[in-house]
Amino acid sequence: MSQYKSKLESKEMDWLCKAILNLKNKEEVYRFFEDICTISEIKALEQRFQVARMLKKKKTYSEIANITGASTATISRVNRCLNYGSDGYNIILERLNKELEKNIKE
Repeated sequence: MSQYKSKLESKEMDWLCKAILNLKNKEEVYRFFEDICTISEIKALEQRFQVARMLKKKKTYSEIANITGASTATISRVNRCLNYGSDGYNIILERLNKELEKNIKE
């Protein structure tokens, strides 16, 4: 398997990634993102992630649009990323689902 090379990669982006990886808990994540992003940017990220979760659960575009308020263009873009993207959504959704399953079993 070859090592992934992002189109976004730069020294500055590496610095941002290191900053995010150094956040210790949910409160720190909230604090950091509230400072670095506008409320609209955060809400857009939140919406895309919710769309990805719903697409993985096989919800229809109309169901997703009704629940999230996302446009069909946004839903389509997220779907394209899930199927043909860099696997970012898939990696984290799989990890979160495993964590959820583990917590249910305990």
